[in-house]
Amino acid sequence: SKVAHIHGVAVDPTDPTRLYLATHQGLYLASPDGTAWQISRTRDDLMGFTAHPTQPKTFYASGHPERGGNLGFVVSEDGGVTWRQVSPGLHGPVDFHQMAISPSDPAVIYGAHHGLQRSADGGKTWTMVGPAPDRLIDLAVSPRDPNTLHAATETGLLVSDDGGKAWRPATPFQRPATMVESTANGVYAYIVGIGLLHSEGGTWARLGDIGGDQFVLHFAKAGERFYAVTHKGVLLASDDGGKTWRSFVP
Repeated sequence: SKVAHIHGVAVDPTDPTRLYLATHQGLYLASPDGTAWQISRTRDDLMGFTAHPTQPKTFYASGHPERGGNLGFVVSEDGGVTWRQVSPGLHGPVDFHQMAISPSDPAVIYGAHHGLQRSADGGKTWTMVGPAPDRLIDLAVSPRDPNTLHAATETGLLVSDDGGKAWRPATPFQRPATMVESTANGVYAYIVGIGLLHSEGGTWARLGDIGGDQFVLHFAKAGERFYAVTHKGVLLASDDGGKTWRSFVP
């Protein structure tokens, strides 16, 4: 089945060749043989899809119910089959298009809806940090510090050291940053015209590019195996840490 409008990806912890795909019509599991099957019982539009860093069957999301409106902040604790609302969020029910969880303290979660919201109790209660960065595309929390965030925006990659109150450029490239993702071994970002970058302590190294006229919106990895979703909805995989890419077709 052709999967439409991918809003997020996560590697299946039990099988790194399979990918969870959060879509406009629910959560799917995709295999490299080209099959993708729906695993969520609902066909809700899952925005801001984020995997819990230490609990393999726990996912967070926001977005829109199939019947319309906003989901608020929702969780699945059974691998994406069933979902329940944890909180409507501030000024909710929220629709977090950008959401990020702290790998070092998973109780800390950020979401963008009428400003930048922060939870310190796993999404039960939320406070407003302040305005979200202008023209925000993606958010990520540092693997080591729950108060250090990166923001991918249409004007560049930004970093905040104070929990999202103040932002500054993270790289010298004043070009659109379309993706930023935090992993156990550092932060990955995609900058248009530059390619995929990796930082493990503030200095950024270029890993490669996906080629063609596409850019990366979503990213996940398992060891040296990388996955990317482009703005055209194309799924790509790399087996060499981002140097070369091939099609991964659900």
